[in-house]
Amino acid sequence: MHIHYIQYGKGEDVVLLHGWGQNIEMMKPLGDVLIKKRITIIDFPGFGESDLPDKAWTIEDYGEFLHQFLQNLKIDHPILIGHSFGGRVAIWYAANYPTKKLILFGSPCIREYQATKKEQILKRLKKLPFMNGIGEYMKKYIGSEDYRNANPIMRNTLVQVVNRNLMEEAKKISVPTLLIWGSLDQEAPLEDAKKLESILQDGGLVVLDGLSHYAYLEALPRVAGIVNNFLEVK
Repeated sequence: MHIHYIQYGKGEDVVLLHGWGQNIEMMKPLGDVLIKKRITIIDFPGFGESDLPDKAWTIEDYGEFLHQFLQNLKIDHPILIGHSFGGRVAIWYAANYPTKKLILFGSPCIREYQATKKEQILKRLKKLPFMNGIGEYMKKYIGSEDYRNANPIMRNTLVQVVNRNLMEEAKKISVPTLLIWGSLDQEAPLEDAKKLESILQDGGLVVLDGLSHYAYLEALPRVAGIVNNFLEVK
């Protein structure tokens, strides 16, 4: 499998992991302002310029991929920084492999999904005899924008990774973990961050008022200061 990545700088290894449907370019602005670090940013399989998996992947698949990839680069005990989906992969990795520190932006851990009225109605219609074969057609309309824009393999991947509850993995994480969240995040509401903070062994939450799911980019200078200070603490 061809994996597209970039690496630059010198110092401790910091690995940046992008969100769903994104690529290296979404994390590079943050990597560029980190001080005295060796930065590694990847396009996850199925995104950017990396190859598409040959089947639907789970969070475990992405976590094991990340471990093997970092081993190939001879990176041990990385500092992981993840946004959204990338943060979910980082949670799984930190629960299973040695990690030095963890920073998460808008990364939902506990999934408590409830179908909308529209979804409930359409799913009931699908069960009627004359509606056979309409499943994929319906999914294009009741799914999220990410789901509608994905190819079949990545659609099935999205279903698996979104529905995976990572609460038990989060409980295992013992390394210092920093959560940076926008107060107006609609993809991963602030309540998710508070729940995650409460189950981490060594976690802290920074809330950026008035900012969205992309708070780390919307307030990049401030976030850079917070992250650099956190990384310098021994």
